[in-house]
Amino acid sequence: MRYDKHIFVCANQKGEGKACCGETKGLALVALFREQLKAKGLHGKIRVQKSGCLDVCSRGPALVVYPEGTYYGNVTNEDVNRIVEEHLIANKPVSELVLNFDTDGKIV
Repeated sequence: MRYDKHIFVCANQKGEGKACCGETKGLALVALFREQLKAKGLHGKIRVQKSGCLDVCSRGPALVVYPEGTYYGNVTNEDVNRIVEEHLIANKPVSELVLNFDTDGKIV
């Protein structure tokens, strides 16, 4: 695999009044992750990019970290450093932000 980890941040924009992560919030998170990764010398080892809808709109802003497939919801700008330090560097997902799914793919 080219990258140790790959982060996809939802930047989907839906019509007025529909729940979504939002391009503005998603792109801000992408920029903050890139800034943090560069500052910690992880550029090239961990990639972050915007994505389309991750189908967890009610819990946005949302992102997913691969190869683990860990989904995060309700991510704020203040959560970025913690995700970088705890999950991306120490390999321990930030449990209170993790979205868990049942066997039907619904958030539990």
